[in-house]
Amino acid sequence: MKIVETVAEIRRELQTHRSKTIGLVPTMGYLHEGHLSLIKRARKECDIVVLSIFVNPLQFGPNEDFERYPRDLDRDAALAKQAGVDLLFCPSVREMYPHEILTEVRVRKVTDRLCGASRPGHFEGVATVVTKLFHIVLPDRAYFGLKDAQQVAVIEQMVKDLHFPVTIVPCETVREPDGLAMSSRNVYLSEEERKQAVILNRALTEVKEQLEKGLLITADEVNRYVRERINSQPLAQIDYVETLSYPRLEPIHHLDQRPIIVAVAVRFGSTRLIDNLLFGGKEESACSGQ
Repeated sequence: MKIVETVAEIRRELQTHRSKTIGLVPTMGYLHEGHLSLIKRARKECDIVVLSIFVNPLQFGPNEDFERYPRDLDRDAALAKQAGVDLLFCPSVREMYPHEILTEVRVRKVTDRLCGASRPGHFEGVATVVTKLFHIVLPDRAYFGLKDAQQVAVIEQMVKDLHFPVTIVPCETVREPDGLAMSSRNVYLSEEERKQAVILNRALTEVKEQLEKGLLITADEVNRYVRERINSQPLAQIDYVETLSYPRLEPIHHLDQRPIIVAVAVRFGSTRLIDNLLFGGKEESACSGQ
């Protein structure tokens, strides 16, 4: 595995591999098993695997955790090498944004709700940095975890609308043994917060059972059920609970055969966790977010 820090160097390294299949796994680092599962999938499907580690300031709000976001490049590099990464791209903020950036990428409508509403500017930052990474690496395939299903929907829409020559590969979420979705931010949780945070997956697992039995027939019923379960934990502070169509993320009333997402964002102390359930349509999966 080779570690590169500049745009010029990663382009030079990849120039001789353009006839091969190049897979990109974009991350903000502090790798966990969820990230490693993306790398392993890319390793199986691609000739060259590029892992990017970049904590992107554009997707953090003014009162969010950019400065304290966990970072450990030496640890990440060791894990990446073991998982089979060929090129580790870890640019600095100055390298990615050498001057004031006057251009941003904005995906409308699918960013109007959920984290797009509660974190203004977040998905503009995500779409902009992913666009930059796609132009720098020129991957054939790019791997994203369904732990943030809205992010996947945003990137898929962007790729479709702008004709990016890249295949987006959504990958299932990896969870801890007790069901909590693996996330770099889990390290922020106190022992008691960590204990109570498992209510997110439990609530969504229970609502899935209710949906399979046909006991819930409207989005409001689903939202009310999930809210009641989450509020059973005294440290949980709900940001949102929403049931929407997926991947368009449009409001719905009655549930039918179309795919839906039941999405939640909840704070435990200063730590904001998201989790979600994708249900219906041809495929069903439980997935959760950072």
